[in-house]
Amino acid sequence: MENVVTISNLSSENISEYCAPGTKWTEQMVSVSDNVSLRVIEFHPHKKTTQPTVLFIAGWISLMKGWKLVLQEMTKDFNIIYVETREKISSQVNGTKDFSVKAIATDLVKLVEIFGLQKNKYIMFGSSLGGTAILESYKDLEKLPLCFVLLGPNAEYRAPWWWLIIIHLFWTRLYAILKPFVKWYLRKFRLDIESDLAQYEKYCNALDAADPKKLKPGALALAKYKVWDILENIDLPVLIIGASKDLLHEPQNLIQIDKMLPNSTFLDMETNTFAHGPELVEEIRKYIASLK
Repeated sequence: MENVVTISNLSSENISEYCAPGTKWTEQMVSVSDNVSLRVIEFHPHKKTTQPTVLFIAGWISLMKGWKLVLQEMTKDFNIIYVETREKISSQVNGTKDFSVKAIATDLVKLVEIFGLQKNKYIMFGSSLGGTAILESYKDLEKLPLCFVLLGPNAEYRAPWWWLIIIHLFWTRLYAILKPFVKWYLRKFRLDIESDLAQYEKYCNALDAADPKKLKPGALALAKYKVWDILENIDLPVLIIGASKDLLHEPQNLIQIDKMLPNSTFLDMETNTFAHGPELVEEIRKYIASLK
């Protein structure tokens, strides 16, 4: 694959901590266009598996360590292609400020091609923005997966008008000053920290690690996006996983997404933290088995 440059098994992260015993992994930078290269980590279980490959797309600016428990369970019996999308700090982006859902979806389509994924031999798993980008990618996928598994996909990205003004005027060098206010807004208005404090802490870590030069154009692009118009045309099995206590991902919108998709199943895992544990992987196994 000429688009792929293998880095090594040496990383600033101890990726082995995210693996089941015996798992092999490689870290790569993958060129998805002339201007964009993405960090991709491939995981291969210790024993041969009959499970489909997982193309794993995490949420907006999220960190791999937030998926530690899921990856430890999933690497037992799944080959995984874990993708860090273009808005994340690891991406190499030159001369473009397009961090829209459609741009990320185009990257996913290219990755399916680069890694030679075959029809019905893989699944696409995505969380939050990752799930939304997967839905957006459907129309351009030549070789469709067995199914989509989407955890809290965003239908739209609501932000108060005054936040959009702040983002427009925001100078990236002042991100350190703005960041505490973003955390305050999440804590007071968008998250139920009494039910799920770990979710708030996870998002704080992601904000601390984010690249403000990508964050600003990304936030402005997301504010314009809505998923509703494409849902009825997605003729593929889809598992929508919600967390009824996760206010940020708007449970009522997830139920509406489920209703509008032609072939969808809905599962409520109550909290974002529970949906980021080994129980999630077991539910994915059950869903895949129901399709065979």
